[in-house]
Amino acid sequence: MFPLNTVLFPGVTLPLHVFEERYRTLVQHLLSIDDPEKRTFASVAIREGYEVGDHGAQSLFRIGCRLHLTEVEENPDGSYEIVAVGVDRVRLEALDGSGPYPVGEVHELPEPAVAVPEHVVERARATFSAYRLALTEFRSDPYEGTLPRDPEYLSWTLAACAPLPMAERQSLLEAANAEERLILVTDLLRDELRAMNVIPSLPATEVARNRWSPN
Repeated sequence: MFPLNTVLFPGVTLPLHVFEERYRTLVQHLLSIDDPEKRTFASVAIREGYEVGDHGAQSLFRIGCRLHLTEVEENPDGSYEIVAVGVDRVRLEALDGSGPYPVGEVHELPEPAVAVPEHVVERARATFSAYRLALTEFRSDPYEGTLPRDPEYLSWTLAACAPLPMAERQSLLEAANAEERLILVTDLLRDELRAMNVIPSLPATEVARNRWSPN
């Protein structure tokens, strides 16, 4: 387990600088696995606390993301630069921090297949496009390229790159299916747009974001 101060989604490419001893040990363990396809770990967002230090995370969200380690570069000081890609959702049932790195008991949360109505997809695409255009007046475009049309892929794309607070991003991760997620992200972005119209000098949410990169 690698708890982080962010909510991750399937399809997200995540670069990380790994310097704390327990997570360096975790990377070394993953590298010891012969089959690169099996080099996976999970992450949940930290509700309260910190990623590093003696106390570390004090409270964690239970729904997180399983990630596949794809790139590793070791630095001269023993730290690592890694890249991992979100694979699927997991539920954290228990966490054991007594070993050299945190180990969690997790259960997979497969994404159910649903037939998403076309109007839900188009409304989500249009709302994000409007938000994207409004946001570029204040900061760089949060997404590069053309939005996908596949409902599930679109739902994860919008969830990952919409600049929203952690609690709202967590609610998107926990949404039951792609239709529910698209409706929720559309409503959240519409709220953001309304707030930006009231206070046009700044986006409603001022949160630092990395660009989202589809795998």
